[in-house]
Amino acid sequence: MNNIVLILVALYLIAVVAIVVTLTLLQKNKNKKYKKKLENLEYEKNTIDSAPIMPELSKIESYLKNDKLEAMYQEWKRRLDDIKGNQIPKVTDMLLEADYSLSKMDYKSTLYKIAKLEMELYKVKANSEFLLNEIKEITTSEERNRAIITKLKAQYRELYKKFTEEKLSYGDLATNVTLQFENIAKRFEDFEIVMEANQYTEVTQIIKAIDDMLKHMEIVVTELPDIILLATSILPKKIEEIKQTYDKMVKQGYPLDYLNVEYNIEEANKKMNDIMDRAKVLNLEDSLFELKVLVDYFESIFNDFEKEDVDRSNYEELNEMFQEKLNRINKVVGDIFEQLDEIKTGYNLSKADINLLNEIKSELDVLNNDYKILMSHTGNHTFAYSKLTKEIENLVIRLADIEENLDTSLESIGTMKEDEVRARQQLEEVKVILRDAKSKIRDYNLPVIPRSYYIELKEAGAAIREIVIELEKKPITISTLNTRVDTARDLVLKLFSTTKEMMKTAMFAEMAIVYGNRYRTSIEGLDSNLTHAEMLFYKGEYKKSLELTINCLNRIEPGIYDKLLKFYSDEK
Repeated sequence: MNNIVLILVALYLIAVVAIVVTLTLLQKNKNKKYKKKLENLEYEKNTIDSAPIMPELSKIESYLKNDKLEAMYQEWKRRLDDIKGNQIPKVTDMLLEADYSLSKMDYKSTLYKIAKLEMELYKVKANSEFLLNEIKEITTSEERNRAIITKLKAQYRELYKKFTEEKLSYGDLATNVTLQFENIAKRFEDFEIVMEANQYTEVTQIIKAIDDMLKHMEIVVTELPDIILLATSILPKKIEEIKQTYDKMVKQGYPLDYLNVEYNIEEANKKMNDIMDRAKVLNLEDSLFELKVLVDYFESIFNDFEKEDVDRSNYEELNEMFQEKLNRINKVVGDIFEQLDEIKTGYNLSKADINLLNEIKSELDVLNNDYKILMSHTGNHTFAYSKLTKEIENLVIRLADIEENLDTSLESIGTMKEDEVRARQQLEEVKVILRDAKSKIRDYNLPVIPRSYYIELKEAGAAIREIVIELEKKPITISTLNTRVDTARDLVLKLFSTTKEMMKTAMFAEMAIVYGNRYRTSIEGLDSNLTHAEMLFYKGEYKKSLELTINCLNRIEPGIYDKLLKFYSDEK
């Protein structure tokens, strides 16, 4: 029991020691962290304090030759005194306060003071850097400005050289450009005067003015020769050429009003005069762009002229083709409607056929009227040929639709005529086949003709008479006529086939009986069978007679059927 108590006490002591050690370490680390931050802030304060503002400010004293710079110097000195005498000491005090709070392990207060200290340091640093930059703007201005002005002088010489080499291309405006170069040269002289007087505050304005003037002159030297060439030579010649072409095409009947050529030429001349007026004062803003737009426009006018010429050729070609086809279809439709009563009398036209013809006539009348309107527009030169071409293309498409419908209608009427002609031809053909069938029956004197044959013969004859009746009707119903023809043809062909089959069977049966007579007395039972076969033959049952005879003979002479068949074929 005592051992357990001792163990528990030992564990409790160990835990307490561990907690104390952990808290101590955490506090030590936090203390170290804040200490490091304060050291960094102090280093930053010392950096600001050691900034070379005073050395730079002392340089200004040698430049103090005008009141403006003197006033600036006094202001900078006052601001420097404020940084050194007020702002930096304030930062120092705040550092001490924060360090004191840290020594008291008041971490919350320390953190708050560090945050305020960082903000104050940022403000002091910004003030210090801004002041130093303002002072350096003066102390380093001579070297910097000399470097800038040297580059500008080099640019000036290069531009002036380019100008003098191409002076002739500037025409009458060369004097204006020369005067502007002289103005820039005077600005260089002003720079030297200001630098000599240490008026550094004026230098920047002069340099900027020189830079702007040189940039403008670069545009002038580069673009002015092109502007003069376009405005005084290229465009006037192009405009004159367009005017001549326009007048010529108008006399030839081309409708060109939609191009507004005369108005646009007048506006272009105004624009070129304005550009040249502005060029005299070297105001070239958008001038080259505007002239290039005019060039592109007049180039497009030439393209429009060429297109109009092509469109006119296409239009005339289409018009000739359309007129020829329209006249042909007008004649065909006119002929159809002149003969329409006769066609209706001859054939039983359907309501759809009549409606289609009337629709074709109506559409053709509208098309003819639209074509007359198009011809009137063509004659008075109201619309461009490009538009007229589209219009006649539309008429061509409509005419093609009418022609397609007309072909369908004509095909229907033509088919009726062809069906009538074919029906009359087939009538003669079935009559010939029927006569051949009757002739074959008469040529072979059969003992008996079956009743079924007479029935087929009667049906075939009746079907032929139906064809004749249908052909004599006015108007003819083609569908009924075709049905009659098909029926009669099928019945006559069936009769002809029956005739051939019956004759073949009868002849074959007779041949078999004759062939079997050679065995009649020598083979028992054959005589009675052949006698029965003969009875069937004379009753007209030729097929049964043939089957009985062949069956009897096949027992005597196997393969007799093929033998007789070959013999029949040879005889035939």
